[in-house]
Amino acid sequence: MEEPYLFFVKFFEMIGLGHFAHAYPHVIYSWVVMAILILFGWLAGKNTQLVPTGVQNVFELLVSGLEEFMIEVTGEEGRWLSPLTSTVFIYILVCNLLGLIPGFYTPTANLNTTLSIALVVVPFTHVIGIKYHGIKYIKHFLGPVWWMVPLIMPIEIIGHVARILSLSFRLFGNMMGHELVTGILLFLAGAFLAPLPIMVLGIFVALVQAFVFYLLSVMYFAGAIEEAH
Repeated sequence: MEEPYLFFVKFFEMIGLGHFAHAYPHVIYSWVVMAILILFGWLAGKNTQLVPTGVQNVFELLVSGLEEFMIEVTGEEGRWLSPLTSTVFIYILVCNLLGLIPGFYTPTANLNTTLSIALVVVPFTHVIGIKYHGIKYIKHFLGPVWWMVPLIMPIEIIGHVARILSLSFRLFGNMMGHELVTGILLFLAGAFLAPLPIMVLGIFVALVQAFVFYLLSVMYFAGAIEEAH
């Protein structure tokens, strides 16, 4: 559900790209999120100091916290994966929060956005598995005993495909649901500030959904790193 007035959609209308902007607002606002992250990343790294302050301090606390969590789950071997999982968390969080600003759209309230993130995370799980185990990674799909392979292998393959759907629809459903509730309350009782409690709750929802996606990604990566049993 879109806001009645989207700033960047109107901007694209002014430069003659209104049809594209109305058809793909999630793409436009994904670009906005990328621009925000690039800007804050540049500000954080512009004048790096031994004792961090300002934006650098916020980013270091956030990134170091995510990295430590990653290492606790996967062990030291998973440290190199932290940039990817941290980027996923921060990107989704900013996407989720963006829709709380009037005139802005939540990119993760569109299935195309959530599916694209899931299609990065889940296939990369198998890249990790092959990196650590080589051809032996196939043991993750074969089960504990050889005679159960015809049963276990199809189930495992279906389960790994289902991860893409699970990650995509969980995030999309929660963010779209919040957008719908906020829109309905705004339409019915906007003059009485009825949407405000839901918008405040939206901050919590945005954080939880970003962390759930991040946590599941970390768990999938940890599963690919460990030996098959």
